[in-house]
Amino acid sequence: MPLHPTIARVTDRIRTRSAATRSAYLARIAAAGKAGPARGHLTCGNQAHAYAAMGAQKAALAEARLPNIGIVTAYNDMLSAHQPYEDYPRLIRAHAAEAGATVQVAGGVPAMCDGVTQGQPGMELSLFSRDVIALAAGVALCHNTFDAALFLGVCDKIVPGLIMAAATFGHVPAVFVPAGPMVSGIPNDEKARVRNLYAEGKVGRAELMAAEMASYHGPGTCTFYGTANTNQMLMEIMGLHLPGASFINPGTPLREALTVQALRRAAEITALGNDYRPAGEILDERAFVNGIVGLMATGGSTNLVLHLPAMARAAGVLLDLEDFDELSGVVPLMAKVYPNGLADVNHFHAAGGMQFLIGQLLDAGLLHPDAKTVAGDGLEAYRQEPRLQAGRLAWVDGPRQSQNNKILRPAAEPFQPTGGLRQLSGNLGRGVIKVSSVAPERHVIEAPARVFHDQDAVKAAFKAGEFTSDTVVVLRFQGPQANGMPELHSLTPMLTVLQDRGLKVALVTDGRMSGASGKVPAAIHVSPEAACGGPLARVQDGDVIRLDAVAGTLTVKADLAARPTVRPDLSANGHGIGRELFEAFRRTVGPAETGAAVVV
Repeated sequence: MPLHPTIARVTDRIRTRSAATRSAYLARIAAAGKAGPARGHLTCGNQAHAYAAMGAQKAALAEARLPNIGIVTAYNDMLSAHQPYEDYPRLIRAHAAEAGATVQVAGGVPAMCDGVTQGQPGMELSLFSRDVIALAAGVALCHNTFDAALFLGVCDKIVPGLIMAAATFGHVPAVFVPAGPMVSGIPNDEKARVRNLYAEGKVGRAELMAAEMASYHGPGTCTFYGTANTNQMLMEIMGLHLPGASFINPGTPLREALTVQALRRAAEITALGNDYRPAGEILDERAFVNGIVGLMATGGSTNLVLHLPAMARAAGVLLDLEDFDELSGVVPLMAKVYPNGLADVNHFHAAGGMQFLIGQLLDAGLLHPDAKTVAGDGLEAYRQEPRLQAGRLAWVDGPRQSQNNKILRPAAEPFQPTGGLRQLSGNLGRGVIKVSSVAPERHVIEAPARVFHDQDAVKAAFKAGEFTSDTVVVLRFQGPQANGMPELHSLTPMLTVLQDRGLKVALVTDGRMSGASGKVPAAIHVSPEAACGGPLARVQDGDVIRLDAVAGTLTVKADLAARPTVRPDLSANGHGIGRELFEAFRRTVGPAETGAAVVV
């Protein structure tokens, strides 16, 4: 199938926009790759330090004839998604010799859980943790002793931060190794129902805790289609995972076999072999367009509208909101996974998952079929799914038909003809809205504004019964320079309750919403942010705001130029729960529309 003209046009525009930065980037990584295996340039003293604790592997490491694979891990016990990684280094080491490689854990990166910090001060560190992860992975790889890297990470900021590091060390081949989703618990819509009842005071904390614990109950990613699972979709459709690796549950023989195969493949694609695949060559404009297409086709997390531009900039590729918007206009929504539907990611995988999705998008000309991947040249291999046959890992043809068209549909018969995200622009700035789970009758909201400067004030107004008519909640000074751009997901139950009461409700903010949010129309990532003097800083209570996801506009019926800019006291955002440590980040962070990044 020929490439869809819009996919080709957007890719060409990105390629042209990125010509200078991408060319300089490729020259840098080519020069680094030509230097050959890094260990050969280290002094004897350098190498002795690097190998001192490696026991039986010392001789092989010193000879530098076998590829040395570095593991960068986000393991910790607190994140269910990362807890399975505890045993990965041991498993990988056990198979290193048969893979013809040596293995060392290069270093660890921090991994915080947005589910723990939602609505809490620690959430103000969340987005910045992505840049810290990139820095920490850079420290791990800077020893210059690795011929390839295995990246062990899953969740919200972890994968984007690791990609930023993998791109920066672009001459080093990189394979991303997932841990998989936890098995299904109570349905996500039941969890949401109990949350809404709790917000209304109709059930107590005991009932709420029981529902939450039944939903988040074991090792693996949370089963809704939030940022963590959107990351896993991206790593597969962008060619950084082995085919079919994303959604295999932890603790299963197939999961273990895929982890061992990731080691073997990493060893095969180093500069010491015949199939050198540096990460920077995989992370080109085709890979990022494929990633955006996957985001639209699945109704993925809005957080990736921040992360993908930051990831791309690390590889010299410049993305813009117009790219997301134009691609969304031609990519059909093929999946309904909570919060866009009732299914979870295990149901999505059972219905045909990534192999059906990728196959359909390829057949429709909506993906670059020739993109380079860790598995080979082109995406054809990603039509196949892994199986264990007589105890050995093999790939077989993936499903050509959806196993459940309430969850996953063909590209020609989608849930809706366009993707899940729209760009919004107007006299309030630029932002985005996720429409894939918003009912069509709520795609246009026009109502008076009620302005707030923090989440707690919104919650207090709700509890006091102050929302009795149609309202656009304007929550400003939530951008990266103001307070680190926390997710505002804890507002979702209250706004949903108001919507269920028959009110027209919308949220307009320079902050973020969680990947789990979506039923209430929300204009998010509005840029320039209020802390930089953006238009939101001049909005007043009662101003009529129109959020029009159909036309792609975000406007206020007021003469903002004639008003002073509100400048509240933001000093409270600068201390407590580690916020003091991130003052330099708040001062130097870029705008949301380019990824809200510090290090790229």
